[in-house]
Formats: sequence, structure tokens, C-alpha cells
Amino acid sequence: MSNHVTLSVVIPAFNESRTLALCVANVLAIADASLVLEIIIVDDGSMDNSLVIAQDLARQHPQISVIAQPVNRGKGAALREGFRKATGDLVAVQDADLEYDPADLKRLLDPLIAGKADVVLGSRFLSSGTHRVLYFWHSVANRILTLLSNMFTDLNLTDMETGYKVFRREAIQRIAIEENRFGVEPEVVAKMARQRLRIYETGISYHGRTYAEGKKIRLKDGFRALYSIVRYNAHWAPWPMQLAAYGFIGSAAAAVNWCLFMGLLAIGWDVRLAAPGAFVAAAWVNYALCVSLLFRHAVRWAPVGELVLFLLVVAAIGTVDWVTTTSLVGAGIAPGNAKLLATGVGFLLNFAGRRWIVFPEPSPQPWRPRDADRA
Repeated sequence: MSNHVTLSVVIPAFNESRTLALCVANVLAIADASLVLEIIIVDDGSMDNSLVIAQDLARQHPQISVIAQPVNRGKGAALREGFRKATGDLVAVQDADLEYDPADLKRLLDPLIAGKADVVLGSRFLSSGTHRVLYFWHSVANRILTLLSNMFTDLNLTDMETGYKVFRREAIQRIAIEENRFGVEPEVVAKMARQRLRIYETGISYHGRTYAEGKKIRLKDGFRALYSIVRYNAHWAPWPMQLAAYGFIGSAAAAVNWCLFMGLLAIGWDVRLAAPGAFVAAAWVNYALCVSLLFRHAVRWAPVGELVLFLLVVAAIGTVDWVTTTSLVGAGIAPGNAKLLATGVGFLLNFAGRRWIVFPEPSPQPWRPRDADRA
């Protein structure tokens, strides 16, 4: 970087007419001889006069530009547009509601300017500055979501849901944001971890709002955060977490396996035919759920090759299932119980076959900025 750093500050705003002007003024106040600002206000279909205020600010300050979303699409959608337009060396997120103090931004910049970090997160749970005392259960939910995210990403963050993040521009523009609402927070953390970015945290002050004062996050956003943690991490997470996620898939396939097996027996099929028939149907259910929910895509093989390999694994595990079921029935165990035991064995073998043979995920390579871009 040169003698000065250009910081692009993306400000998503939806119905923030009460605080937007003050927020921008506070951001402008952090500029100095070594820090040049580019401010990008993304009005997300506001129904008050936020857009008018933003456009007026842009006329007064040449470093401010405005993106007007025609309809409200959510914070993630606003950030996606703002990140795309950013041209600075570094990119920061600043919520327009002033729950986060722009004065803290400079401390977040230090590890980036020093060349130690690719991303710095501002943590509300590390001791620094003043904190407004608000909702206990919100803080519990934040800590639970952070813990779950850390289990999938193998990071040790203290505040995954923080809205205060500063990135090297090249790093954030490499991340394709898919979430439109508040699910963007766990999504970005998942994709940062996937790229093995150098991540730092620093304590920040926090001045939260009540719902009466305009706080927008709702219970449904918490459930979306849970979904986002699994969706954007599961296909490359540590194998114990993949096994836990596979529990849902394996249980669904196992239920199909057992129910169909018992149904085929009920209509007169021989156990030696009912066992493989039920297993094949369950295997297709398992494959569809693995592709769509857990592993999500072929990693090493083309789709045809992946399917052939999957069928070979299914054939091997199906043989184990058939031998186990028929042997247990022959030993006098009731067919339903025999099938349950065989399904339990198949569950573990199925996960191992998919995780390490059909859908192996190569180890992620750390992202590094070009030498010319290093601080």
C-alpha cells in the first residue's frame, strides 16, 4: 500500500432517516492524512426519506456515492451491491443505525495495515469501550450461534454475528454473497474460513437499539442463521460435524429403507429380495440429500464419474446390508430388528464412503494477497 490507505465504507440503510446523517458525519470524522475514505450508501428500498438524505449527502461530499435498491431486499443484498462497487484498499461495513461507533473503525484497521490480517472483526464480547445493557436472550442466542459456527469452521471467534467487519478488498470481492438478509453474517464467516483468510478480532463498543427504537432482526433471522451455518459449512467441515449433519440424511434414508423393507415383506416378498430392493431405494434418497444438503457438489469427479463411483460404493455397502440382514434373520432375529441392526451398520459405512470416496473435499489453500498489495 502507498503512504495513505483508502477505506471503502459500505453503509446499508433501510428506514434509517433518524440516524443516517449522523452516522455519515461520524464516519467522515475518522479521515486524516493517512486514511482516505470512500463511502457507499446502499439504500435498501427505504419507505422514509433515507434515500433523499443519502442523495443530499452525496451532493455535499464527493467521496460519497449512493446505490438505490428499488425494493427492500435485505442487508445481505445491500452489502453485495456495496462490495461490488468498492474500490478502496480496505472495505468496512458500517450499519446506519449507529449501534456500532465509527470511532472504533481505526482500531480494526491496524492489523490490516500492518499486513497481519486479511479480515478483522469487531467483537461485542471482548472487553472494550462502553456497552448498552439490553436483551439477555439475544446475547445467549449470539453465543450459541457463534459456538455452532466455530464447530463447523474450526475458528475460535467470540462474536460471529458481529456487523463490524473490515476486509482487504480483494478478499471480500472474491466471496460470492448469496444470502439476502441477516444470514449474510454466518455465510461470510463460513466463506472466510473456507479461504483460510487471516482473521483477527478486536473489542468494540456497542450501543444496541430496542425494537421500539427500530431494531430489525427477528426470530426468523436466528433460524436462517442456523440454516446458513450448516449450508455454507457442511460440505467442508471437520468430519465429526459432517457426521452430525449426516445424521439427518442417514436417518431419512434409513426410515425409507426400513419402511419399504417391511412393506415389501407385507406384500409377500422374500427377505432376500426385499432387503436389496429397499436398500436401493434408500440409497437414491441418500444420494439426493447428500448432493443437495451436505456435500452439495462434485469435488473431484465429473458428475457421471461421481455417479458411477457412488453406485460402486452403494453396491459394496448393499452387499454388507444384505449379508447382515439375511444372516441375522437366519439366526432367529425378527426381520424388523435385523433390518434395524443392518441399517445402523450401513449408516456408518455410508457416511465413510461418501465423505472419503464419493465426495472428498480437498484441503483449502490459504488465500494471500499479491505481493504488491501487501501492506
